[in-house]
Amino acid sequence: MKNFEVAQVFNEIADLLEIQNANPFRIRAYRKAAQNIESLTQNIEEIAKKGSLEEIPGIGKDLAGKIREIVATGRLKYYEDLKKKIPAIILDMVAIPGIGPKTANLLYDKFKLKSIDQLEKLARSHKICVLPNIKEKTEGNIIRGIELLKRGKERMSLGMALPIAVEIINKLKSLPEVKRINYAGSLRRMKETVRDIDILVTSTRPKRIMDVFVSLPGVKEVLAHGDTKSSVLLQGGIQVDLRVVEPDSYGAALLYFTGSKQHNIRLRTIANQKGYKISEYGIFREKPEKRVAGKEEADIYGTLELAYIHPEMREDTGEIEAAAKGRLPRLVEEKDIKGDLHVHSKWSDGAHSLEELAEAAKKRGYQYIAITDHTQSLKIAGGLSKPELKRQIKEVHRLNKRLKGITLLTGAEMDILSDGKLDIPDDILAELDIVVAAIHSGFKQSKEQLTKRLINAMKHKHVHIIAHPTGRLMGVRDAYDLNFEEIFKAARDTNTALEINAFPERLDLNDINSKRAKELGVTLAIGSDTHAIDQMDNMIFGVSVARRGWLEKKNVLNTLSLKDLIRRTAK
Repeated sequence: MKNFEVAQVFNEIADLLEIQNANPFRIRAYRKAAQNIESLTQNIEEIAKKGSLEEIPGIGKDLAGKIREIVATGRLKYYEDLKKKIPAIILDMVAIPGIGPKTANLLYDKFKLKSIDQLEKLARSHKICVLPNIKEKTEGNIIRGIELLKRGKERMSLGMALPIAVEIINKLKSLPEVKRINYAGSLRRMKETVRDIDILVTSTRPKRIMDVFVSLPGVKEVLAHGDTKSSVLLQGGIQVDLRVVEPDSYGAALLYFTGSKQHNIRLRTIANQKGYKISEYGIFREKPEKRVAGKEEADIYGTLELAYIHPEMREDTGEIEAAAKGRLPRLVEEKDIKGDLHVHSKWSDGAHSLEELAEAAKKRGYQYIAITDHTQSLKIAGGLSKPELKRQIKEVHRLNKRLKGITLLTGAEMDILSDGKLDIPDDILAELDIVVAAIHSGFKQSKEQLTKRLINAMKHKHVHIIAHPTGRLMGVRDAYDLNFEEIFKAARDTNTALEINAFPERLDLNDINSKRAKELGVTLAIGSDTHAIDQMDNMIFGVSVARRGWLEKKNVLNTLSLKDLIRRTAK
């Protein structure tokens, strides 16, 4: 749980330094450190105890000392001193997508703002555009940014919620009083954002479990502490609810609290038609009243003459009809993934060497990973020039001669320029095993222009994958507008895969578009967009999107073996 606290502090330090117009390299160091800490699969408190903080990419002696101070005291003097120098409202404004430090300072100096609500009222009444360099379009961007920020505060990302839930469950699992335990709610359905965390447990001695739960490290406030239900607020405002249920009702409770609401309503309707009633305690025959199932979810579906429906599909989007007809897809699983097709190294903006990435991929059981560093147009990410890319290709080939059990594929995440052209010449692209193309600028172009840019890239004979196709960053930037029917048709016709980017703030394509792509015969590729080794574990989030989109193994490019992948990508 401390990982997200430390990352949040470092991100806010970066914001404060940016407001002060500090050294850009220093600002970037804090942001990079925050990103790497947030993606850790290991608890940062444990890393600190081992004295291994400086082994985290981007963490030197200074930042390691700051982390130890946060872990030990729950605060950081340097951060608090920085905050005293800047009005809190300026920091709040910088958190709004589209408002930079200069604009925030300008707005504060002119209007002496006290709250974001005050800023929103000024923008909606067109009182901001009187300022220099502020236009009506900027006002509209500020309003949209505030709406985006408010949505982000209401819900947390799947990437934040899942590790917290797993950490809590692992702590409670060690108690002898715990028999069965799982998270429920939208988290179990692997929704891309989650409002709070629900956990269910079976036990004949619930009091001990509840006492431990409300005393867990990271609990900021106890909202309720009962014998069978307790609620806590964690640092960062995350609410976690724990319920203890009877063993014979565990499956029914898990089904009920997993949802979705629409899915549960449909099940209740079917149950009523068949002479049953469903509750969180089980499924009961109405006359005479008798519980016929409840211990396992599958038994409830079976009683209703339905095949078991995986949690990710429970959104009332046709899954019940498919279950009744025995036509549910065999959803792709994380174990089906044979390699990662979107990985960055130290050659551009990644944190690790090629050898380190190869070793990490091998440990995960992969057959291959594609090294897809940025190309020359993306200078801010250290994009590789043509000569640098040629040197990297040679280095990958050299390494592959001595690597065992893993193969590095040569690749690049190439920029699709604003005019639709690619930023690397054909002679270099022809040497690459995997070419990923992506839009990194010009997001405000028209729907037609953006659609044309992607289609032009897909028509290129060397392009294999379109990365994060809609460009969204949850809580930061909305997806840009595209003609998806044209995109999907072009992807199918050119045999180009569309990416499900597994980075938790992207998850792009989303589940709805992934499902539609599958229906139209498009192949999807799941890429972790790894910049630090622990981010390879983000693959689970990409797989969850694929499962919510009803994708099977055959629909996903990187479920192919190395041999079949090379054959498939030989355009």
